Amino acid sequence: MPTVQPITRAPSAPTTTLGYALFATRWLQAPLYFGLVAAQGVYVYKFFNELWKLILRCVTGQATETYVMLAVLKLVDVVMIANLLIMVIVGGYETFVSRIGLQGHRDQPEWLSHVNSNVLKVKLATAIVGISSVHLLQMFVDVHHTSRHSLLWGTVIHMAFIVSAAILAYMSGPMAAHAERAPQQAHHEHARQEPEEKVFVPAQATARDDEPSAEERLRAAGFPARKLLEDFDAEHPRSFDRDTMARLGKLDFLATHRNVVFVGPPGTGKTHLAVGLGVRACQAGHSVLFATAAEWAARLAGARDAGRLAEELAALDAHPLLIVDEVGYTPFDPETTALFFQLVAHRYERASLIVTSDRPLGRWEEIFGGPSVPAMVDRLGHHAEVVRIDGDSYRLRRATSAWAD
Repeated sequence: MPTVQPITRAPSAPTTTLGYALFATRWLQAPLYFGLVAAQGVYVYKFFNELWKLILRCVTGQATETYVMLAVLKLVDVVMIANLLIMVIVGGYETFVSRIGLQGHRDQPEWLSHVNSNVLKVKLATAIVGISSVHLLQMFVDVHHTSRHSLLWGTVIHMAFIVSAAILAYMSGPMAAHAERAPQQAHHEHARQEPEEKVFVPAQATARDDEPSAEERLRAAGFPARKLLEDFDAEHPRSFDRDTMARLGKLDFLATHRNVVFVGPPGTGKTHLAVGLGVRACQAGHSVLFATAAEWAARLAGARDAGRLAEELAALDAHPLLIVDEVGYTPFDPETTALFFQLVAHRYERASLIVTSDRPLGRWEEIFGGPSVPAMVDRLGHHAEVVRIDGDSYRLRRATSAWAD
């Protein structure tokens, strides 16, 4: 692929200045998170102050077993509240203000790579339930000095926290249908690296005798034509993120079960890039299936009508990459939309999808019908690289040039 820097057209000021200004107001929240950092410092002081008192009483022989237990629970309480602060500071800042460049750091929190507002609220509710549990345990340990009224209301409040946390977890999109899996580290910061002159092709793993060859995988994938990333005319689009494509060409998104969404007008090369990634995945030892959105709809509908939709979705797990082409050219009714939702939900954080569409995810309600559209878009876009391609149709350009000749 030739070295071409992205060429973008500056958006018109009347339509974007107000939006950019409103979006910039997110930085007003930054001082709030720095204030929480100061509050965490207060809790650090409180922790060591309580620890010093405990040590002194133990050394002087004034600490009873009950006192030691209560003091330790108090220390645990302080630590859990500090953990809650860290979750709000880091997760909230990452979600609502600006990304934190920790990708690749060995100490990156396991939850940071997939944090969003829903996940953050559920984790906060869980942390509050844990803190409430410690407080309730303190009451029962010191039951002789705790009134029945306090015990009763402490238990009622704790149960209210549990019920509210359960309801919140049920109502949050990804947490309702899937048990929380071990998240994968994101790779967004690789886009800031210098563009490489040569395209990296992942080495193919050593194949066993009973495994299909790369040629067999290419034939089984069902590509309409074999197109390579190196053959893509990067000079044609008016706007094209070559850095992102170079990173996607390394196929890291397959290892982390992320998705790729190509968005752009017809004829700008979305299918070429999707097939190019699919071909490279086959060459690297991965099984790939390609079909248009209409063909996937027919396949899933046939499995549903035969009463084997669950088996069909499970069988697709054998393919680390599925490519859904031409989303948007054919509208789908609510029943078909539900089938696509089940496909996306089944592969969520389990395997990768590449989707090409002429409309961004925010406009998919123009394509799909039914109440499951927001949930489908949420799961598809949660772990996704969205590549926007702007420009005129490559096919029409070729046709015009041929006519002119």
